[in-house]
Amino acid sequence: MTKIKKFFKIEERQSTIKREIVGGITTFLAMAYILFVNPSILAATGMNPNGVFLATALAAAFATLAMALLANLPIGLAPGMGLNAFFAFTLVLGMGLTWEKALAAVLVSGVLYLIISLVGLRKLIVKSIPQSLKYAVGAGIGFFIAFVGLTGAGIIQADPATYVTLGDLGSPTVLLALFGILLTVALLSLKVKGAILFGMLGTAVLGIILGLLKVEGMPIYDGILSADLGFHGVFGKAFTELGWVLSHGVGWLAIISFLFVDFFDTAGTLLSVTSQMDFLDEKDIDKANIVDATSTIAGAILGTSTTTSYIESLSGTAAGARTGLASVVTGLLFVLAIFFAPLLSVVTPAVTASAMVIVGVMMAKSLGKIEWDVWAVSFSAFITIIFMILTYSISNGIGFGFIAYIVAMIFSKKAKEVHWMMYVVGGAFVVYYVLTTIFL
Repeated sequence: MTKIKKFFKIEERQSTIKREIVGGITTFLAMAYILFVNPSILAATGMNPNGVFLATALAAAFATLAMALLANLPIGLAPGMGLNAFFAFTLVLGMGLTWEKALAAVLVSGVLYLIISLVGLRKLIVKSIPQSLKYAVGAGIGFFIAFVGLTGAGIIQADPATYVTLGDLGSPTVLLALFGILLTVALLSLKVKGAILFGMLGTAVLGIILGLLKVEGMPIYDGILSADLGFHGVFGKAFTELGWVLSHGVGWLAIISFLFVDFFDTAGTLLSVTSQMDFLDEKDIDKANIVDATSTIAGAILGTSTTTSYIESLSGTAAGARTGLASVVTGLLFVLAIFFAPLLSVVTPAVTASAMVIVGVMMAKSLGKIEWDVWAVSFSAFITIIFMILTYSISNGIGFGFIAYIVAMIFSKKAKEVHWMMYVVGGAFVVYYVLTTIFL
């Protein structure tokens, strides 16, 4: 135990082994949905869902364990939502690329991300961001993750007239999610250690009980171990179309799109997670980006879309995780999930909604640190937050927030106060949006 504590700097970061284990389990439960959602989305391209399931689990396990051992951070990684939808519905079904070509684009984007991380460009970009905008990114991610939790559970749902509206309060899954939120709030109010994890477990237990009673809409455990696992023709396919992707304009557009979204989604996630840990230095963050980039490469080879850092990791840090030991727990659970997939069927959005909402509350605290009395800052902070939520994208929030900040500073006659790298990044976002609007 002493060696474990020393390796992961557990006491130095004012944590305990028990707290790290609880945090790791909490993060896994918040992320477990990707094991079922990712194969469902990528199967639309013709990829074998069983192969994608195995690739997803192994990519998540490899990436999260690498984050634990190399960067010592409590951050889980897995194939990213949004990026998998872009892979399937825009590139393959929309533009007619084969899924092999899309995988090749993911692979190249990972290599480019790795180069950016190794040469120090990421560090320069992050340092150029005004502190208030960093706080806005953190708060925006908090609102975003809460919105994801509420919509996933059906508490908030789509509406053709008003875009969003209150969900059906008579729905069993909505009631289950509301119960989970109230249970977690009660546990936190009573200062129960591991409140977020116990809130999810309590919600899952109630769901199982009601499922056995066959209440419609509740998760039902069928008790059958997963079988017929195999890569089913997806492993290594990223290499078969590398030549085509590198020699065609649409291939490079796909590469840039994957790179852009992955880079800024990861930047936002790392800013948010590490903001709760003042003892970290730049070397830790650099290692985390190298792991993220390498994981995208590994994931593409295994046969899945971009593997990235998960904002759901905030649920683990909220539960007390501060070191890579939590990520070891999360990574090993992804390995076990390969053999016990049906057990995870109870970890539905209704179960994880409570963690997402509570994390949102905790992240929103950074709103108070924003310089709201400075017009350029307040305007860009607001744009960052509102675009992040309403476009359902962390990178879009960052992009439009950066552009808004630059424009406001120019018209406030403070253009010289803007770091030159902000102009480069803002210009890159403008070019990115123009190109994707025209060609995608």
